[in-house]
Formats: sequence, structure tokens, C-alpha cells
Amino acid sequence: MPRALVTTPSLLLVRAAHPRQAVVTAAVLATAAAVAGRPLREVGLVAATVLVGQALLGWSDDLVDRERDERRSPDKPLAGGRLDPGTVGFALTCAALLVLPLAVAHGRRAGATYLALLVVSAVGDRFLHARAVSFVPWMASFALYPAFLAYGGWAGVGAPTPPTPVMVALAAALGLGVHVLLALPGLVDDHEEGEKSFPLLVALRTGTPRLLVLAGAWTALAVVAILIAGRTVGLT
Repeated sequence: MPRALVTTPSLLLVRAAHPRQAVVTAAVLATAAAVAGRPLREVGLVAATVLVGQALLGWSDDLVDRERDERRSPDKPLAGGRLDPGTVGFALTCAALLVLPLAVAHGRRAGATYLALLVVSAVGDRFLHARAVSFVPWMASFALYPAFLAYGGWAGVGAPTPPTPVMVALAAALGLGVHVLLALPGLVDDHEEGEKSFPLLVALRTGTPRLLVLAGAWTALAVVAILIAGRTVGLT
């Protein structure tokens, strides 16, 4: 019975959405909104919007990388043939239709910022993930999160206050660290297949263990700097 539950299409679909990354990202952004003094209903709206957006990106990633995952991660539901591509495509379409009103509910500027963030992430994953500039969409998308929070509001009424430049820069730095850390487990396969992503090029010079330490330290420093900046200069 437990084995049957694990292989149900609904649970496989959740797994294909990269749920851990989606939940962590939504929780972090919701926490940031709460710390910035946003009302509870707006914090919930941030969490819902980011959760749906991350699920959308997860399904898009598995669809785009299906052939690649068949070679490298056959245990994934879509790559292993346990989940139909049409099912994932339908879920992706539903998520896209849902994220639009959710984004707009934050206000025009905040909504446009979040939708731009999703486009940058999706295009970067499709065209740049195996190139030396693979860090660009990660830094760009993370740099948009402060604007999404700063301009956000409720019921389509956003705020006019832009984010502070230091928060934008620190968020971009965090995006670079996250990109490298998430890429590390697949660097061996990347190298065997001739890919030339930014983390791989750096790892070839430093070695993977040293890169892990450097990326971990960079990410930790970025997080600490964001916390300090949040208490001093603030989000807006």
C-alpha cells in the first residue's frame, strides 16, 4: 500500500515541482515580508505567489531537461516515465494562469516585477544553464525579489517605494551563491557532457571541495549582510 501511494500521479506531480526549493523560497520571502512590516494577509499573499511561481519553474525545468534527466537522473518522475509530459504541461499551464492574478494582486509594479523574475529564470534555465554566463539569470532574478517585496501591496494596490540599492545588490550576490551551491552535485555529469557553466569553470580551477567552501562562505556572508542591511538601511 505505501508503495502505491508514492507512485500516485498527484504525488509524482508534486515531486516534479521541486517542492523543497519551492517551499524554502516561499518561506524565506514570506518571512522577509513579515520582517519588513507587511500585514499578515500580504505575507500570506507573498507566500502563495512565490509557491505557485516556484512550482511553475520546477515543472518547466523538468520538461525542458527531460532528455538530459533521462541520462543523469532517471529517478525523476518525468525522466523515468512514471509521469506523463502532458500531465506536467497541464499543471504548468494551470500554474501560469494562477500566478498571473496572484502577481497582479500585489499591485502593478510588484506584479510586473515578479512576472519578469519568472521569465528571467525560465529563459536562463532554457538557454544559459550550460554556459559561462549561467550566473546572470540567477543574479538578475534574485535582484528582483527586493523590488517585488518593496512595491507589493494588497488587492492590486501596491506601494510606490523602490528597494534600496544595497538590498538589490546583496540579493544578487545571494543568487550567485545559491546558483553555485545548487550546481555542485551535478558538476561531474556537466563535465562529462561538455557543458561549460560558470560553477564548472570555477571548479576546474579551484577544485570542487574548495568551491563548496567558497560558495558556502559567500552565501553565508550574503545572508548576514542582508540581515544587517535590513536592520540598518531597510528594504525601502
